[in-house]
Amino acid sequence: MNIRYLLPLAISLGPIILSSCGQSQSSPQQNQLNAPVMVSAYQVTQEQVTGVDTYPATVVPINEVELRPQVGGYITDIYVSDGKQVKKGQKLYEIDRSKYQAAYRQAQANVASAKANLERVRQDVERYERLLKQDAIARQQVEYARADFLTAESQVAAAEAQLASTATDLRYSVIVAPFDGTIGISQVRVGAQVSPGQPLLNTISSTNPMAVEFVINQQEIPRFSRFLQNTQAQPDSLFTLQLGGQMVYPIPGKILALDRAVDRQTGTITVRLSYPNPSGELVSGMSVVVRSLNEDIGKQLIIPERAVAEQMGEFYTYVVRGDSVEQRKVMLGTRVKDKVVIREGLQAGENIVVEGTQRLRPGVKIQLASTQPKASSAAASGGR
Repeated sequence: MNIRYLLPLAISLGPIILSSCGQSQSSPQQNQLNAPVMVSAYQVTQEQVTGVDTYPATVVPINEVELRPQVGGYITDIYVSDGKQVKKGQKLYEIDRSKYQAAYRQAQANVASAKANLERVRQDVERYERLLKQDAIARQQVEYARADFLTAESQVAAAEAQLASTATDLRYSVIVAPFDGTIGISQVRVGAQVSPGQPLLNTISSTNPMAVEFVINQQEIPRFSRFLQNTQAQPDSLFTLQLGGQMVYPIPGKILALDRAVDRQTGTITVRLSYPNPSGELVSGMSVVVRSLNEDIGKQLIIPERAVAEQMGEFYTYVVRGDSVEQRKVMLGTRVKDKVVIREGLQAGENIVVEGTQRLRPGVKIQLASTQPKASSAAASGGR
């Protein structure tokens, strides 16, 4: 055959051949894209749940005060050992009292002298008043006597004020416990020189009850405000305390106060609880975990946590609709081990995708590999 006729024929048939080959190669890929996605489903059911939110917290004393000197001098006595329990009014430290006692006695003498002078002037005024009625004395002398009487009254008042001041200094030379509590380790020893306000002598804190403080997000304020307004209706198990080593404190607590304002930088607010501390297990500064019952109590919808996807801070799950899926927004509640409570968005009996969610997209067809059976009814508790 003449090659001149073969060449145009090859050129004209080439695209057809290549097109046929391309179609034969792309068909398996196209079929794969159109193939149903194999997924596993889970039937939404209700389980008995005891929802618990957990918050890291710190034990703090309800009352705490720094002991600082209010007068100057040398420490002459320390009446209490470090770390001991003290009672309100108990003597703790004594500052050299000699000059304060002397000043107090001098002030007492000044008061007595001023009162004696006042009495003398009073008698003069009375005598001059009688003489004036008899026209036996000049009126000007009587007026002078009345002025002297007012001056003497002022002198008595000044002397009494000085006496009160020296009495205060004398009282401040002995430092006493302002309330029942535990005293810390002394920061000074006998012989140390002190001045008003310096240095720190010691710290006293109350021990029973103790407070526990933690922060909550501002979205939780309404719930804790309700707790605060209905303290008498709070169940005993509302606030429990977890100590180190998973040990649970045996006495439940009550909400004591919410802070006055939300922190503008963090958007949180401080909550204070009160716990009886008869045996002294709670120590100021201790780190603990507060466990608070939340609204997820009783029969609740619960699904595996792996069935939930997050997008831009919102949570979704895929609900099976025949041979396709519907993306559904949900509101999450308490996490219970590997599951999570669903507060809004799902209904009992619906099937959701738990395996294969990463391959799902709008409009894709699905094929169920299996539907996991309903979980057995068992009480569960979760945390934040």
